[in-house]
Amino acid sequence: MFKALLLEKDDAGFRAGIRDLDEAALPEGDVLVAVAHSTLNYKDGLAITNRSPVVRKWPMVAGIDGAGRVLESSHPQWRAGDAFILNGWGVGETHWGCLAQKARLKGDWLVPLPAAFTTRQAMAIGTAGYTAMLCVLALERHGLQPGDGEVLVTGATGGVGSVATALLGKLGHRVVAATGKAAEADYLRSLGAADVIDRAELAAPGKPLQKERWAAVVDAVGSHTLANACAQTRYGGVVAACGLAQGADLPATVMPFILRGVTLAGVDSVMAPQPLRREAWQRLARDLDPKRLETITTEVPLAQAIARAQDLMAGKLRGRVVVTIG
Repeated sequence: MFKALLLEKDDAGFRAGIRDLDEAALPEGDVLVAVAHSTLNYKDGLAITNRSPVVRKWPMVAGIDGAGRVLESSHPQWRAGDAFILNGWGVGETHWGCLAQKARLKGDWLVPLPAAFTTRQAMAIGTAGYTAMLCVLALERHGLQPGDGEVLVTGATGGVGSVATALLGKLGHRVVAATGKAAEADYLRSLGAADVIDRAELAAPGKPLQKERWAAVVDAVGSHTLANACAQTRYGGVVAACGLAQGADLPATVMPFILRGVTLAGVDSVMAPQPLRREAWQRLARDLDPKRLETITTEVPLAQAIARAQDLMAGKLRGRVVVTIG
């Protein structure tokens, strides 16, 4: 038996609770793992609070991220005792997830834990931080270099935004952080933001083309915020879009793209191929300051995960939440 955060939905309604489950109930997979740490991402919050139809198979063990050690493996690349990271691949949506003491997964989904990180640190990064790194890689592939100009990070106190701010700041970029939490300005500056602006400047409908400001943008918000960010991006700039905290709509025009040559780069973390995942984690090990990572991290036991997921969806949290499983 093992403990897990189980989500259930039937004629009696929706329920989320910590349950004792039988290992025999685990889904198919070629790797059995012991999860040491997991985390709470925005998608986890949606699933645990039933705010959005994230879960597509019931019942479901929540948790799209996990880190720990392999217990058993029939996969050629993994052996008992190997340390792993799991991000995405539909885990916690269509396949039982990692807010649990044990999980059965596919070895092709796993990434080796970099020597620079503990399992706790890897989950302090989690999908949010790994997505932030994918965004930075997208900006760099477009040619962004330190000194090119201001880089906007929206939703800056969230998981993606916090790690993106820390990464870009350490890499030498002038980061402007947008947030609706004015009291967190000092926190954002401690991560590496050179300036902090009110998200209200971006959240309302705006003109199709606005004054050029940003050399690049990391956007985790979507909707009017993303539309305005594109409208304010300088000629030839790039916007990496990875989230929808404000909304899934994009009330924009083609003007920034056809008159200023702006590039809108979509960033997906769930199904990203293994070579890109490994590159992202290698870069995180090199470019993310562990001290700044600690600044953005709160740790809770599995028993508190449901309450913290509710806080996350209520906008009461900042940075990253690590869930201790072992």
